[in-house]
Amino acid sequence: MCVVVILDYEVLGKLWKFLFAISTLLLIGVLFTTPINGATSWFNFGGVSLQPSEFSKIALILGLGKMLEKAKEKDKINSIWSLILMALFILIPIGLVIMQPDYGTAMVMLVIAGFMLFVAGLDYRYVLAAIILVAVGVPVAYKYVLPAHAKARIDVFLDPQLDPQGAGYNIIQAKLAVGSGQMWGMGLLEGNQTQLGYLPMKVTDFIFAVISEEMGFVVSSLVVILFVLLIVRGFCIAKDADDLYGKLIAVGVTSMYLAHFLENVGMNIGLMPITGIPLPFISYGGSSMVTNFIGLGLLLNVSGKKSKKLFDY
Repeated sequence: MCVVVILDYEVLGKLWKFLFAISTLLLIGVLFTTPINGATSWFNFGGVSLQPSEFSKIALILGLGKMLEKAKEKDKINSIWSLILMALFILIPIGLVIMQPDYGTAMVMLVIAGFMLFVAGLDYRYVLAAIILVAVGVPVAYKYVLPAHAKARIDVFLDPQLDPQGAGYNIIQAKLAVGSGQMWGMGLLEGNQTQLGYLPMKVTDFIFAVISEEMGFVVSSLVVILFVLLIVRGFCIAKDADDLYGKLIAVGVTSMYLAHFLENVGMNIGLMPITGIPLPFISYGGSSMVTNFIGLGLLLNVSGKKSKKLFDY
């Protein structure tokens, strides 16, 4: 984060092709690794793991932002050829992430791209077409494209009791943990679901359920409030940015936090399907933590340039 704050984001923007190439090569390479929990998402180096899909989100933000900036300068933001080129740029990392498979991260990338395209001035006709395409494509994908395990997650999300000992187990245990905390929680390291081993993946996907069970509604609400403040502040930085590229970077980073926050908290309380999305700054995971702090560095970078506290020399 400190390094990213010091560097002018325009310098990072000039490196977007290199960063995108490296991230793409890593996404291809990770497909040939040994699966962990059914997904080939990590490189392992002597006990240290690296998840390239996390860093590819930053490469996507920097690269798409620069492409949108250039298209806007040439007044070709809504040109068919420009849109095709940007669509290919977006679909390359998303397609490679889906192949792992990691549908949660692919969804986050789509949210990032959607927010950035909208802020850059994408014509409302394309926005409407995208909404219609999603409305038609989701049921078609569910019936003909999604593998059986992905369909099972959706079915169980709608009714966890369909398979309470199988696919529905995680959702049921998470909701039990959240409800058990009541107002003030059961106490640190005193949660029944958490400490007795009923709650799966308690340090990553379901960390919010741990907070809710052991520290209660008050602390879990405070976590939600802090995330809301972070997201609102991020969009305010985007609104006040001096240039389009800074605005797009801030929007991309903030929408990344927003997607992670809504999906993780939502799946912990049964409002979203389980996708394995971590809660930023809280869930265990080095790649996720580094990526989130790089994002904070980019936000501080954009904000600092606006206030002329940085780079004014």
